[in-house]
Amino acid sequence: MKSTYTYNQFYITTDKTLLNLDVIEDFICKESYWGKDMTRDLVVKSIENSNLCFGLFDGNPEVNSSAKQVGFARIITDFVRFAYLADVFVIEEYRGRGLSKWLMETIVSEPRLKGAAFHLTTKDAHGLYEKFGFQPIDQPENRMLRPLKIEHIYEAYKQATDK
Repeated sequence: MKSTYTYNQFYITTDKTLLNLDVIEDFICKESYWGKDMTRDLVVKSIENSNLCFGLFDGNPEVNSSAKQVGFARIITDFVRFAYLADVFVIEEYRGRGLSKWLMETIVSEPRLKGAAFHLTTKDAHGLYEKFGFQPIDQPENRMLRPLKIEHIYEAYKQATDK
C-alpha cells in the first residue's frame, strides 16, 4: 500500500520507485553527519530493506518528471509495536518552510504506524522531534545498543554480492 500527501505544491509519497537516489545519496553520504562512511550501494540497500520510505518533493513526481526531491525519511518497523526512524532530511534550500514539520506529521500520522513506539537517534533536532511526541529514553540503563561497525557492513555486503 502506497500513501500520498499534498501541501501546497509539495508532495510526499511512500512509493519507493519515485525516489531520486542521487539526491538521497548526495545528502546522506556528503552532507549528513551520520552517513559519511556510506556508499551509494549501501544507501540503496538500506532503502530497499526499509518498510516505508517517505520522499518529499517540490511538485508531484507521479505526473511531473521534473518534480524535485527535497527531503526524505525511512522507517524500519514490524507495523505493530516498533518503528525506527532514520535518515530524515530536508535539503538546505528548502528549510525554513515548515517541510520538516509536515514530513514528521505525515510519518507519525501514517495509519500503519499508529501506536507503534518510535525510536531514533539525533544530535541536533531534539526540538523538532519533541513536537511529535518523542522524548528522551526513560531508564536508559535498561536499554542496550550494539554499535554500528561500518567495516563489517562493507565486508558482509561484499561477500553477499560476490556469490
